[in-house]
Amino acid sequence: MSGEVVLGAEESWRTLGDAVRAHGRAQPDAIAFSFNGRETSWAAFDRHTDQVANGLIASGVKPGQRVSYLGKNSDHYFELFLGAAKMGAVMAPIGWRLAPPEVAHIVNDAEAHILFVGRAFAAAVAEARALVPGLKTIICMEETFGDWPSYAAWRDAQPAEYTGPTPQPDNIAIQLYTSGTTGKPKGAMLTHYNLLETFRIMKRANLDWNLWTPQDICLVAMPVSHIGGSGYALSTVLHGAKSVIAAEFDVGAVLDFIIHERISKLFLVPSAMRIVLQDPRARKTDYSRLSHIVYGASPIPLDLLREAVEVFGCGFAQAYGMTETTGMFSALPPGDHDLNGNPKMRSAGKALP
Repeated sequence: MSGEVVLGAEESWRTLGDAVRAHGRAQPDAIAFSFNGRETSWAAFDRHTDQVANGLIASGVKPGQRVSYLGKNSDHYFELFLGAAKMGAVMAPIGWRLAPPEVAHIVNDAEAHILFVGRAFAAAVAEARALVPGLKTIICMEETFGDWPSYAAWRDAQPAEYTGPTPQPDNIAIQLYTSGTTGKPKGAMLTHYNLLETFRIMKRANLDWNLWTPQDICLVAMPVSHIGGSGYALSTVLHGAKSVIAAEFDVGAVLDFIIHERISKLFLVPSAMRIVLQDPRARKTDYSRLSHIVYGASPIPLDLLREAVEVFGCGFAQAYGMTETTGMFSALPPGDHDLNGNPKMRSAGKALP
C-alpha cells in the first residue's frame, strides 16, 4: 500500500487512491455517496474500491489496461473508477446513448479486457458481443444477466483490503472519449497527476466561488462518460464532500434533490436553469445552502440571470473547458455577472491558474 496520508495533506497524495484512503481514515462514518436511497460511508467506499482493485487483478486485468463501463450514472461506477485507479488500471467509460457499433468501437479502441454494463444495456451488448473479440469478461451492474455475474456479487467475493502494487503519478487514470466535430470518438488520456494537480492548483487559488468543505453536498447529474460527470464527481471526492448521484440529468428532479438532499453545489446549463425556474415550487424552495451555481455550455441570457439571482439568491460562475485540459480552464466569475448587462458576459471568462 502507499504511504500514510491524512485529510488535509493533499500535497502528499501521489495517486487518486491516496485521497480515498485519506478520507476513509479521517472521516470513516461520513457519507461519500448517495444514490437512489443507498448511502455509502467513506470507510465503506475505501473498502469497496479495495475490493474492486482485487477483483480486477483476479479477473486478469493488469496495470495500464483499460476497464470499460456502459451505463447511466451510479455510485458503483465511482467504485469501479477509483478501484481501478488503486491498482493502476484505466477507466474508459462509454456514453450510454451511443449505438452498439459505436460502443464496440470504443471497447476495441481502448482494448478493454473487462466491461461493466448497466442492466438496461445488457441485451444490446450481448447482441454486439461479436464486434468486440478482445473482450474477456462482462459483468452486469444491477443484477445477473445470462451467465454474467452481478457487480455486487463479484465485488463482495474479493478480499476487503488491497495490498498489491500502486500506480505512479504519471500513469493514466481515466480515458474519456470525445468525438470533436468529425470522425470517430478519440480517447483523451488523463493521468493521476493531471487530476490531482488540477485539484491542488484550484484549491490554492482560493477563488471565492470555488471554495469547498467536507460538509458540501454536490449533485452529480452530468454523464460519467464526460469530464463534466466524472471530473466534477472526482473533485467532490478529492475535497471529501458528499456526492448525490442522479442516474441522468432530469430537470424536474433538480428541485427534489435541492429540497431533500440540501444540495450546496450545483452545475446547470442555462436552458436547464430556465426550466427549473418554471417549476411552481421554484419560488417556495429553501436555497440557503446554495452559495454559487456554476453553469456552462453557453452564456447566460440577461433575463435568465436576473430571474435566477432573484429566485436562487446565490452567485453565478460560468465554466469553460474541455476533456483534454482536465475540465474547465477559464471561468467568468460572479463579479463579472452584471444585472444591467456588460460585454464580458458574452465571453468565456478569465483564464484559470
